[in-house]
Amino acid sequence: MKTKRIFILTMIIVIFGLINVYSSSHVWALYKYDDSFYYLKRQAIFACIGIVAMCVTSRIDYHIYKKYYKVILLSCFLLLILVLIPGLGVVRGGSRSWFNFGLFALQPSELFKIGMIIYAAVFIEKNYYKMKSLKYGLKLLMIMGLGFLLIMLQPDFGSGVVMACSIVVMVIVSPFPFVYFVGLGVCAIIGIILMILSAPYRMERILSFLDPFQDPLGSGFQAIQALYAIGPGGLLGVGFDKSIQKHFYLPEPQTDFIFAIVAEEFGFMGGVLLIGLYLMLFKTVLRLSQNVKDLFGSLLAIGIISMIGIQTLINLGVVVGLFPVTGVTLPLMSYGGTSLTITLMSIGILINIAKDKNCVL
Repeated sequence: MKTKRIFILTMIIVIFGLINVYSSSHVWALYKYDDSFYYLKRQAIFACIGIVAMCVTSRIDYHIYKKYYKVILLSCFLLLILVLIPGLGVVRGGSRSWFNFGLFALQPSELFKIGMIIYAAVFIEKNYYKMKSLKYGLKLLMIMGLGFLLIMLQPDFGSGVVMACSIVVMVIVSPFPFVYFVGLGVCAIIGIILMILSAPYRMERILSFLDPFQDPLGSGFQAIQALYAIGPGGLLGVGFDKSIQKHFYLPEPQTDFIFAIVAEEFGFMGGVLLIGLYLMLFKTVLRLSQNVKDLFGSLLAIGIISMIGIQTLINLGVVVGLFPVTGVTLPLMSYGGTSLTITLMSIGILINIAKDKNCVL
């Protein structure tokens, strides 16, 4: 039952995402590529690839990841290092975060999220009762910190935060004493402040978050235009494909700010329904994690759904002005081949966990 529910909810969000990728992008696509369907066609191709990948991972016994977890993590670390090398890694949007393969591009940080979650699930299972010791918790967090550092060198602050937060959630549900998180939290806050101060563009984002109208044509432009999109939506929206902000006001709305166009065209009710779909998916997977008798499977499910949930929360928070702009996409909705494919692969793993004989549905 849970496998069908996870699959159906995922497909509804993906299909709704394709509809809104077209609606939000066709004006810009026609201007830039002389093809209104440019972004829709590419997103549809990756959606098909992702669905096939989801079907494949849903049939692969998730215990195999436990067997090769070191190889998976080391491969992900290697990709994070290689992408930093000029000539191998491609710069997009100011970040050297991509490998370009012609028709498609690969973002190693997306793969690292899954690799790190698999490693953390194995580590916590093997050292479950030892996690009461600060030493074991720190060992896992230090490996996570190394990955976070490599992601920040690209730089890709949003992906780094999503990865780190999902691992922290996994550590929280382990026997690791919560009191230790106070000290670690202080250290993390100090580190984040230093990172913000070390990069002028991050400070600009913080200042534009506090008052976007200080620089309405610069760092505050996207945040302001997103609010201008959400505002006129009202209760029921202005109607499908009738958005004003996608007409060269909100830059590339099919990516990070696609929810702003959803809220403009479908209104408050449309936004609530979309958020409701995500909440139903999260609730289903969290119940699944409680019913898995295998600790590794339970931790893996918690890590994956935490990753998707935290990314969703950050994206929505950015769009409505609760968080500074981070560049984090809305899972299953935003335009982006790597993100969509990896997310669907991850959901395939969740489906396989739900089908396992040790899962009490």
